Amino acid sequence: MSSKMLTGSFVALITPFNKDGSVDFGAFRTLLKFQEDRGTSAVLIMGSTGETSMLAPEEKKQIIVETAKMKTPRMPIFFGCTGNNTEATIANVRFAAANGADGAILAAPAYICAPESDIERFFLDVADATDLPLGIYNNPPRVKSDLHWNHLLRIFKHPNYVVHKESTARVGQVAQVLAARPKVSVMCCDSPNLGLVVPTMSLGGHGTANMTGNIAPTELAIISTPWTSYAEAENFKTTYLKLLPLLHFTYSAINPVAVKSLMKALSLPAGDLRKPLTNLDGEALAKGVRIVQELGLDKQYGYKVGPISAVAA
Repeated sequence: MSSKMLTGSFVALITPFNKDGSVDFGAFRTLLKFQEDRGTSAVLIMGSTGETSMLAPEEKKQIIVETAKMKTPRMPIFFGCTGNNTEATIANVRFAAANGADGAILAAPAYICAPESDIERFFLDVADATDLPLGIYNNPPRVKSDLHWNHLLRIFKHPNYVVHKESTARVGQVAQVLAARPKVSVMCCDSPNLGLVVPTMSLGGHGTANMTGNIAPTELAIISTPWTSYAEAENFKTTYLKLLPLLHFTYSAINPVAVKSLMKALSLPAGDLRKPLTNLDGEALAKGVRIVQELGLDKQYGYKVGPISAVAA
């Protein structure tokens, strides 16, 4: 991976499945090209959007091996490598590095609800064990631990950390991190409910780590462009306000239920969600399709709307 700081749209890709529930690697290739051709700066495979917690260990290894073969110099591929403890995470990161990954994104191990001091040590121990570029995903709704900016800034002194994704709703936290000018790309979740996109970009953020880019990659690339002049700020405002209905839809159900269901309805190669999650249908899904059509995204991307049962009039 280039030593240049990552900026722009960092899309958390879905994991496409075949009808039998196996991973669809042909679809992965199609989706990666779709992203690269439309301005996406980098992708994350096996993040929350990729249903990573429901993938078997052997599936995760196969996904790394096969999708790393598909990468190009234009669009780095990061992998979600968080394990259920420090040693498992280190093993995952080392496997990714040995098989062509450009980087790894780490969250705190789920379920254990560890104190923040232990999570800080976790991130530093993993970084000491690898030369692979790493990113932190501060996501308390999923893992129940929440790093204060003091923890983050200490971690970011480690040279292996290159990306930070903030998924709290604290503008003050993002401001403190950006004010310290760490040598990492500061990005935020694209959820309109968290409300971090506008302040993050206006304060000098480097982009967004998003899931809505699975459906509207060009628009997310515009929203995620750092502001260097009035032109970027104006383009951001116009695109963000226009895209708000879609952003709200993709976060209308737990990630990635809405986005993956909508992708399938638009004939993108996504497949179904892995059980116990189930796809949206009826009016819940029809609403997303209408938003795509009202925004003109179906014509822009050539989406073919498949049949939706019980669509409300």
